[in-house]
Amino acid sequence: MGAPLPPEPERAAEVRRRFAAEARAERPDLAALCLLVGAAGDGALDDAGLDAAQIELDRLAGLLPYRPGGPRAWALALAGLLGERCGYRGSAADYQRLESSLLHRVLERRRGLPILLSVVWMEVARRAGAPVYGVALPGHFVVGFGPAEEQVLADPFDGGRVLSGGDAETLVAGATGGPLEPGMLRPADPLDVVLRVLNNVRAWAAARPERSDVALWAIELSLALPSHPARLRYEWAQLLVLRGEFLRGAAELEAYAEVVAEVDDSAAERVRRQAGAARARLN
Repeated sequence: MGAPLPPEPERAAEVRRRFAAEARAERPDLAALCLLVGAAGDGALDDAGLDAAQIELDRLAGLLPYRPGGPRAWALALAGLLGERCGYRGSAADYQRLESSLLHRVLERRRGLPILLSVVWMEVARRAGAPVYGVALPGHFVVGFGPAEEQVLADPFDGGRVLSGGDAETLVAGATGGPLEPGMLRPADPLDVVLRVLNNVRAWAAARPERSDVALWAIELSLALPSHPARLRYEWAQLLVLRGEFLRGAAELEAYAEVVAEVDDSAAERVRRQAGAARARLN
């Protein structure tokens, strides 16, 4: 079975509007945002499916013991429920599946990328009252429990295994070749988590040029976030041209050139030439 297909244009536009509104809320809901990412990527996910996924997170939270203790007790309780009892974990093969980045499919399959499994851990734990947050280690997302002085890390990709300090250092060294820095252990902002999820989707699509539809919706949602890399708008314009939307792509390239011109005239001129070439392809 192939990767899921995006919804029809009207539904896609509605999902983008809802995503943008949630991203700009005073307290963005991480589960809602990740489920809307799923709705942008999977046309089979309707509003009833969105509600069902939230209900499943509530159900799982209800299976946790009542306030089991400190940070380590919380981490072990989540590992016992989600990792051992329910079988949530990941494998190398999950990196090849788009579904591994879509929360509703992760809840169905109980498999996913580290960051999506961490979202499941966080959302279940949060509903149960745990002091939980995401920790965006370079190359491998994990979950943290408790304040900095008592912090306990767990790896949902490995079934919720509680990590020692040496384990975290090994993960960072494997990803960067460098040491674990204290700043790497800070709680991740929910919107940064969502952007990282969308970056994973874009990476999946980049390896599959025939799925430029996936790259398109991932970039469009990224642009709907209040803060995003400026170069994303350039990538979006290039993708529009690649997909044959020459006028729209040219207009976006010209708009990006105006921004770039404030810091680099020569780069802006190169982008303007690209816009001209895009318009010429209509002839």
